[in-house]
Amino acid sequence: MNFYYAISGTQRAFIPLSTNMDFTNILEKAGGFILVAICWGSTNPFIKKGTIGLEQVSQKYPEGGFKKWFAELFYLLTRWQYILPLALNLSGSVVYYYTLGKSEMSLAVPITNSLTFIFSLLTGLLLGEDLGGKVIAGVLICVGSKA
Repeated sequence: MNFYYAISGTQRAFIPLSTNMDFTNILEKAGGFILVAICWGSTNPFIKKGTIGLEQVSQKYPEGGFKKWFAELFYLLTRWQYILPLALNLSGSVVYYYTLGKSEMSLAVPITNSLTFIFSLLTGLLLGEDLGGKVIAGVLICVGSKA
């Protein structure tokens, strides 16, 4: 029988490795993480592009209030360039909650968020977005704090 060493807080134990936790189970979890990251990360730049023109709608209502909110909402909900990526993004949330139920949160959250950032960055570059110095500095700070 195979065992793995588990550390949880101050407790340490050898836990039998069940045959159900095999390679396919690991692939299912990893596939869920990657699918969520693709759904979230690759749609973020498209959602941003879908909001182009929202500023003009907002400027028509300088006093703000319900009329401005309704006009902005109507503008966004009538643009397929916004709705389609948003629907794909939200479907990633469904997959995320399913994946969370089958994996440890301490693994799911950092893996998914890191991959989401990478897919957002790559999709933004493919769409011609400028990285800018702030993004590069932020990445360097995050990587440097982990080293």
